[in-house]
This record gives sequence, structure tokens and C-alpha cells, in this order.
Amino acid sequence: MNRIISVLFGALVALLVASSTLFIVDQRQFAVVYALGEIKEVVTEPGLKFKLPPPFQNVVYMDRRIQTLDSPVFPPIFTAEKKSLVIDWMVKWRIRDAKQFIRNSGASLSQLEARLSPIVQAALNEEVTKRTVRAVLSTEREGVMRDVAKRLEADIKPFGIEIVDVRIKRVDFAAGITESVYRRMEAERKRVANELRATGSAEAEKIKADADRQREVIVAEAYRDAQSIKGEGDAKASALYAEAFGRDPQFAQFYRQLEAYRKSFQNKSDVMVVDPSSEFFKAMRNGGPTSAAPARK
Repeated sequence: MNRIISVLFGALVALLVASSTLFIVDQRQFAVVYALGEIKEVVTEPGLKFKLPPPFQNVVYMDRRIQTLDSPVFPPIFTAEKKSLVIDWMVKWRIRDAKQFIRNSGASLSQLEARLSPIVQAALNEEVTKRTVRAVLSTEREGVMRDVAKRLEADIKPFGIEIVDVRIKRVDFAAGITESVYRRMEAERKRVANELRATGSAEAEKIKADADRQREVIVAEAYRDAQSIKGEGDAKASALYAEAFGRDPQFAQFYRQLEAYRKSFQNKSDVMVVDPSSEFFKAMRNGGPTSAAPARK
């Protein structure tokens, strides 16, 4: 019985010793092997690995995936126009050299991020202060992120990491100047609207004046043509009258008298007080053109 217990105990001890010499490296991790407190090896290949049992060697695992660092609360940044901006940023990074990372920041990712945040903010300050608000918001936003990433490449070399990407998530004015900016924007929009209205009114007056001028020209030309046509008609009528009246002067005189009568008695209510013996009623007294004189043959 004692022998069986001894065999089981020995097998258990052997199993414990064997298990302490084996470790598994996941493909998402680095395995850092320490030997008496010093880094002996960094295992990057996944699989089953061997080491000496503790306390001779132990293993620390570190995440090799891409990490995200979000901006903590920092003071506003001043642009080239001395405008105060609050910028939220995000940095994607990962461990490049595990040994160097541990020597500078230990095995804690949070400690590295605490040291990295001021460096990123300082690089962002340098780039934003060289640009205007418009450039940071739109025209050069990509350039700001690209230049910040270039600056970080030199600043993070001692940390054993690499920067994968730098992104600006949000750009906003500081709370103290937001209202004044909105008022300025409103005033600018009103100024532009007034300019557009003034331009529209000027164009409308110009179009109206041009239309009036064209109307006057058309009316004048039409009146000129009408008068010309009327003159030609009157000339032809006068020629016809002259020819007709020239053939019979007495009839012409009688016709003129009848026209004078017609024009004088256009309305029933017209009243005329004249001397019946006057020349005006000569045709009526004589009874027609034949009684005034014999007709020409």
C-alpha cells in the first residue's frame, strides 16, 4: 500500500514538474521568458514551448494585437488665428519589440499609454498651431493626422512600439467662444443673404429697365410705321380725291358741304344756332349740286 502511494506521489510530482516546464504561446501574444528576473527570451511563434521550472524561469504574456489609445482630457489647442479648439483624437499602436517595451514601460500597457498620451498631444499641438481653423476642420485634416504620425515615429522609438494610425475624431470650439462663433457665423450668413438680395434687386431693375426700353422702341417703331402707312394712305386718298374732284368741281364742293353737315350733326342732342342765309346752308337752299350750277359735260 505504501509503495502504491509512493508511486502515485512520485507521478504527481513528475507531472507538476513537467507542467511547469511547458507553456503555450497564443498567436495573439508574445511570451517573455524570465530567468532569475532577467529577460532570457521573447517567444513570438505560437505553439507548445519548453522552459525551466520556477523559480529558475517564468513566463509573462503580452498582447501583440493592435491597441487603441483614446485622448484623455487636455486643455484646448490654439490655432494660427488664436482660436481655441478642443480636439478628440485616437491612436492605434502595437508592440514591435517586447524587450524594449518591458525595459521602458514594464509589462503594463496602461503605463505605456499614460506616457504616450502627452507625446501625442504635444505633436498634435505643434501641427494645429501652424494651421487655421478651416484647415484643421476640412482642407488639411488628413495632413494634420499624417504629420502627427510622422512626428510620433521619432518620439516613440525608445518605447518598442509602432504607430499604426492616428485619427482626429472630433474638432470643436471651446465652450467659452462657441456662442460668439455662432453669432459671427449668423452675421456672416445674413451679410451674404443681403448681398444676394441686393444683387437680385439690381438685376431685376436692370431687366425691367431693358424691357421698358425695348417696349418704348417697339412702340415707337410701330407708331412710325403706322404713321408712314397712314401718310401713304392719306396721300393716295388725297390723290384720288383730287382726281375725282378735278373732274367735277361742283360735285366736289357739294360733297364737302355734306361732310361738313355730317360732322356738325353727329348727335341728336347737338344744337347749332346759325343764320340760315349763311353760306353754310347754301347746298340745302339750292337743293343739290345741280341747282347750284349746270353740270359739266
